[in-house]
Amino acid sequence: MEKYVIKNITRPDEKLIEEFKKLDVSTVYEAQGKIGIMDYNLKPILDNSLICGPAVTAVCPAGDNLMIHAAIEVCKPGDVLVITTVGEMVAGMIGELIVTALIKKGVQGVIIDSGIRDKAQIRELGFPIWTKAVFSQGTTKTRGGWVNAPTVCGGTSVDPGDLIMADDDGVVVVKKADLQFALESSKKRLQKEEGTKEKIARGEISLDFYNLRPTLEKEQVVYYEDEVEFKGINS
Repeated sequence: MEKYVIKNITRPDEKLIEEFKKLDVSTVYEAQGKIGIMDYNLKPILDNSLICGPAVTAVCPAGDNLMIHAAIEVCKPGDVLVITTVGEMVAGMIGELIVTALIKKGVQGVIIDSGIRDKAQIRELGFPIWTKAVFSQGTTKTRGGWVNAPTVCGGTSVDPGDLIMADDDGVVVVKKADLQFALESSKKRLQKEEGTKEKIARGEISLDFYNLRPTLEKEQVVYYEDEVEFKGINS
């Protein structure tokens, strides 16, 4: 299979990205039909971080970071670098030096379906990364792969230029063709949530405004006035 680097990709309109930055991962994931979420084992190394931008993908042989170095060259300000591996390994594929180079290029953050190292130094730099491991083991720089190829990260397909959003709750992918739909649906969901907050503020409870009592009945959930009644019937 040919190994390659695609230098230029189609990125979402910057105004559209700015609109998504007003949202959050859970809202976008729910609004676009409960799709696009990456595996829960991709954890942020920084709290209270939000990144939102086009994906540049680096697909590497497990334990080799040559293609990450190749990806740095083609990254543009605002990009999110998505790193995946062919084969399972959680070596520290990026560390302080690569992160410093990414900051210089204006990259927002990294999603890596493998490991990192130099966590303390990276946190001090304030650079957001979502990773599944922190491990000192090093890598080689001898094996070719792909930059800006379709890939799968955290169990979710990612194409170059797809929108990546990540926050404390996880990582979600919005496909390029679905950007407008996902944005409009997310805004509608937020409006609906505002209405729900108003109901809660009025003292209404979710069993009623979500009409959940029929479901409790269907599931044959029994109510007892207190523990005495429960023990009397079930003794």
